[in-house]
Amino acid sequence: MSTKEKKKAEIHGNINVKTENILPIIKKWLYSEHDIFLRELISNSFDAINKLKKISVTDKLDCLPDEGKINITIDEKQKTITISDNGLGMDSVEIQKYINQIAFSGAEDFIAKYKDKDERSQIIGHFGLGFYSSFMVSDKVEIRTKSYKKGSKAIYWVCDGSTEFSIRAIEKKEVGTDVVLYINEDNKAFLSESKIKDLVNKYAKFLPVEIQVKGEKVNDQNPLWVKQPLEVKEEEYKEFYQKLFPFSQEPLFWIHLNVDYPFNLKGILYFPKLSHELDSHGKGQVKLFCRQVFVSENLKEVIPEFLTLLQGAIDCPDIPLNVSRSYLQNDPYVKKISKHIVKKVSDKLNEIYKKDKVLFEKYWEDINPFIKYGMMQNDDFYDKSKNILIFKSSNGYSTTISEYLERNKDKIENKVIYCSNKEAQASYVNLSREQGLEVIFLNSLIDAHFIQFLESKDSNIKYESVDSNISDHLVDKEAGESQVLDAEDKTSDDRIIEVFKKSLNNDKLKIQAQRLKNENVSAIVLESEQAKRMKTMSAMMKGALTDMFDDLTLVLNTNNNIIKYISGLQNQEKKDKLCKQIYDLALMSQRQLSGDALQNFISRSNELMKEMVS
Repeated sequence: MSTKEKKKAEIHGNINVKTENILPIIKKWLYSEHDIFLRELISNSFDAINKLKKISVTDKLDCLPDEGKINITIDEKQKTITISDNGLGMDSVEIQKYINQIAFSGAEDFIAKYKDKDERSQIIGHFGLGFYSSFMVSDKVEIRTKSYKKGSKAIYWVCDGSTEFSIRAIEKKEVGTDVVLYINEDNKAFLSESKIKDLVNKYAKFLPVEIQVKGEKVNDQNPLWVKQPLEVKEEEYKEFYQKLFPFSQEPLFWIHLNVDYPFNLKGILYFPKLSHELDSHGKGQVKLFCRQVFVSENLKEVIPEFLTLLQGAIDCPDIPLNVSRSYLQNDPYVKKISKHIVKKVSDKLNEIYKKDKVLFEKYWEDINPFIKYGMMQNDDFYDKSKNILIFKSSNGYSTTISEYLERNKDKIENKVIYCSNKEAQASYVNLSREQGLEVIFLNSLIDAHFIQFLESKDSNIKYESVDSNISDHLVDKEAGESQVLDAEDKTSDDRIIEVFKKSLNNDKLKIQAQRLKNENVSAIVLESEQAKRMKTMSAMMKGALTDMFDDLTLVLNTNNNIIKYISGLQNQEKKDKLCKQIYDLALMSQRQLSGDALQNFISRSNELMKEMVS
């Protein structure tokens, strides 16, 4: 065909759009996600390959390629990236229909709908704009395509980013499509082979069609989630985890999702090993795929907030590839998926608990803050997990609340004694343990809120700090409540209380006298449960801890010889020193002294020791 004849055979026209600056608008709106072009073009190629496979079955086509393939080539001199596939291709009618018209048939609606919106992720996928995302990085785009239909001529289409295009017949032997991008100056970084490989790994790492970059295969066509759980070995799960998250610690355990009805969902969710509770911030990463094409990650609409520590991948073929957050928030299908994930997590936890409690306790140290948070956030998760909620016990093992209550019902009915600071409250725990009273340990930052949540779920059970009250089990009831301290002086409990009030001169401090079973303890300081919880909550919210929350009670042990001695002491100066020393010692068993209080304690200790040896 001569040049003159070729020109006559060419078709020239305008894309069906009234707004002439549509492509600049697309570039502006999608600039922050400009690498998305590769995902869109690869997805189009994959669709073309899939459609050809389906057509070949119904139409009994011959001369099909052995397997579908996508090849990406880079020409740095020409500044081009070419995405080629051996899919079904297009003829001139299809080019007109799918490229020239549908893409912009709703252009005015598109502009009206999105010109004042911030959510850029909504744009791609509306009005057939997937292909046109290529203009975000290109000055010009060419399509060379040949349809699978017998007798079809190969077609060449070209557009420079305006509303004008050119289309004509060309020679092309193979069925399929080549899309050639002439990369603009601002995006020349995409002309790097390593950059393109990174993007393939990001968006199409697990696409079930071979992808080559400059002739080298770069993707994994068979992600582990497509297999049946019974077919997968433990080592395969661990190896796949490293593919998703290289250089990560070995996961604790995993959940293999495989649902066909009433919705389609496949994937693998891993519970990662955390070195500290606060590692959770930004730690989790669940990648969302659509038909093995990467969509997004960390979408709380799919993965509940309390499970954001999870890592892994889920594939939801019925979720649109170009998904928006507003779509996810309102879609009932997505809500069902989220609910199913919660159920599968609770089922897995219960399964481990029943099969191997020792292993469960090992995992519990890492995951308990998030399980507790989930129970507070999700009623279904609370109902499914409440029976596997465990705490460390002063008896040396882990226990559920129901087990604790059963063991301690003869000592404290419907009450749980807890310790929130094992070191600071050690003396209180020891005092309780000596008298056979069990204490559970709260080790997570969330526990201050969590015990209040548990109380709201069952108001018959109260949670009380080990240093907030004197249990009846610790009191020597046989001696009576108003035991005389010294038979000769006939000094009563009221008398010793007045002695300490005078010496300590602290109007805010409450003072009581109790005859405790342990005669070696001179006094203990109690802090009200309400004040303790207020301080803990303030600390969690990084508030200033002031004495406005203090609600302290000094309990004097009238069964202790030092207390008896002070009650009969005539030297007021020495009496003051001993009273202050006992109070400070009691405080130190609950908290650290600092500043002037610590210095006064040290000076007073030295003075008392001098008096003892003089």
